[in-house]
Amino acid sequence: MTRNKGSIMNHGDNSSATAEDEADSNQQQPLILERVEKETKNFKSIVSHRLKKHCSCTPKKAKSKILGFVPILRWLPRYQLRDWLLGDVMSGLIVGILLVPQSIAYSLLASQDPIYGLYTSFFSSIIYALLGTSRHISVGIFGVLCLLVGQVVDRELALAGYLTESSSSLSGNNSAILLAGQRNDSVAVGCDRSCYAITVGATVTFIAGVYQVLMGLFQVGFVSVYLSDSLLSGFATGASLTILTSQIKYLLGLKIPRPQGWFTLFKTWYSLFANLGNTNICDLVTSLVCLLILIPTKEINDRFKAKLKAPIPFELFVVIIATLASHFGHFNTDYGSGVAGDIPTGFLPPQLPMWSLIPSVAVDAFSIAIVGFAITVSLSEMFAKKHGYTVDANQEMYAIGFCNILPSFFRCFTTSAALTKTLVKESTGCQTQMSGLVTALVLLLVLLVIAPLFYSLQKCVLAVIILVNLRGALKKFTDVPRMWRVNRVDASIWLITMATSALVNTELGLLVGVLVSAFCVLGRTQQAQVLELGRATTREHYEDLSSYRGLRTHPGVAVFRYDAPIYYANQSLFKKSLYRCAGLDPVKEKTRRIKFQKKNKQQGKTKGVQNMKSEEKEEEVEAGATVTLMNSSRSIRSLVIDCSSILFLDTAGVNALKEVRKDYGEMGIKVVLAQCSASVLDDLERGGYYPDQKGCDGGDNNMIFFTIADAIYYVQSLPTPNGDYDNKC
Repeated sequence: MTRNKGSIMNHGDNSSATAEDEADSNQQQPLILERVEKETKNFKSIVSHRLKKHCSCTPKKAKSKILGFVPILRWLPRYQLRDWLLGDVMSGLIVGILLVPQSIAYSLLASQDPIYGLYTSFFSSIIYALLGTSRHISVGIFGVLCLLVGQVVDRELALAGYLTESSSSLSGNNSAILLAGQRNDSVAVGCDRSCYAITVGATVTFIAGVYQVLMGLFQVGFVSVYLSDSLLSGFATGASLTILTSQIKYLLGLKIPRPQGWFTLFKTWYSLFANLGNTNICDLVTSLVCLLILIPTKEINDRFKAKLKAPIPFELFVVIIATLASHFGHFNTDYGSGVAGDIPTGFLPPQLPMWSLIPSVAVDAFSIAIVGFAITVSLSEMFAKKHGYTVDANQEMYAIGFCNILPSFFRCFTTSAALTKTLVKESTGCQTQMSGLVTALVLLLVLLVIAPLFYSLQKCVLAVIILVNLRGALKKFTDVPRMWRVNRVDASIWLITMATSALVNTELGLLVGVLVSAFCVLGRTQQAQVLELGRATTREHYEDLSSYRGLRTHPGVAVFRYDAPIYYANQSLFKKSLYRCAGLDPVKEKTRRIKFQKKNKQQGKTKGVQNMKSEEKEEEVEAGATVTLMNSSRSIRSLVIDCSSILFLDTAGVNALKEVRKDYGEMGIKVVLAQCSASVLDDLERGGYYPDQKGCDGGDNNMIFFTIADAIYYVQSLPTPNGDYDNKC
């Protein structure tokens, strides 16, 4: 029955005991289980082992590392040409066709020229196909990241003196020549707005990619588990509201700068209403016509996606028709409508990031890196689980990191996985990332041949494409009542993250969401209450007395359970809840008795006892034998604490249990623990819960029990004490 030399001892399982065993229970031998001694390693041996593990090199290990870092070398030799090629080619073609208008459109959101969106989608498709572990996700331009990049770009443009969009040159070729001819530390000297914007965007992308690769090196892919689905969904929805607001000016043909700092949503709407009289009627009419076409056709695609072998690329049709109408209608010259401008063909020579910008954008790049990685990992794991394979979170970190680092030298901006394009890939027969290479070929054709044909494409048409693609995120508002019914905590996290991202600041919304999620987890441990347990009538099973009928209690023994870890933040709440549930606060009772003793000395012992009985209505039978609980007619002399739901204890938690045992012990009430896990036992041992010397009742004070029944059997077998309430020998 004692805990000695790492052993836990208890009586046999009463629930399975035979009638003969029960009749002879006093002669039962205790069941003894001896704990396995864990090998303790010093810091030097741990470091030596890790260095040997990670720094040693054998041909087999080198091959495994190379195949793990470049997964295409693992799956390409096993590629099933006959079964997979058709699906990969079809999905790659369709996604490539959809990416052309979306890449041009989302360049607007990132405050870049259209050519850079095409560059970004092209390079990211190739690099993820080489390094990614997911077979289905589509990596490229993502609206939320474009918004974050665009905010940084606009801020740096304003600081550099480019205050309005009207100062921008729409000539991509001129920008390219300026970029190619400037040194990295003096790019802004002879560079126009477009040139400086992509320099800032590429620098932010480079730093974000470095962060992601470093996180992969330090094996911190697990951080994605701290970004819950409700947090990411709320953040994306809030950012979608900001995106929607930022595109209204293009629908109206207004040229107003993007506001900086906090509360940009309100600032933008104020600027829109203040400049409403300057609306370009041509842009407004074009926007309304495109909306009337794209919204119903998108709904048709969604409604009949099960019957359609591939979604109909209505966006591409609208872009082609709108470009032709703008070109032959002279919308730019006759009506002042903003157009995409000259989109050059081919590729520009690589260029290093602007090192002097790094201190200014390093913090922004970190939040962009976290969002990009979290979205990519969550989508890759979701589709891997759906199709029965696994992905490596750390390798995904490498993949998305290099999808940002390498393209940043070719004037690209930040990328991540995108849900809508991933769904299209999956629904059109994608089997491997070979489809990503096919998508890159489609984009390459556009970059080399077709891109200049989009010169007359109106910016308002691109804004309409962005707004239509926000439907999925904005529809989340209709799910709020359902989320509230299912889980109010998750719904609250969603609402707070969404509101902060949309109304205050996008990056702040992510931080607030993480903090709120953490506080909600802590709050749940704070709200846990001690429950009194009762025994089922037919077997040795204990449950909450307030939740189930027909449970019975044991005379003289109360059993309690606490459904949370006990640590520094809730240890005082645990004690208060236990005292309240037990109906006896030993600290207050001890204080009351001290006051009573002082009063007894003044008024006489007999009169003092009578006053105590009349004022407190509490019965005492031979001090130390039993204590009658307040608000109850039960008298107890033992408490059993069920520790099965306690995950861990810190020093404060162990001290709380020691204080409970000591305080109740001074009242003559025995406190024992039952059903402790091995980790909790270790916490108790390290925290000094077990005293070195035996108690005065003839048994050990370091009792621990496998089951509640064993604990009850033990405390009921103890003789009734005859000492005082201090329980001293």
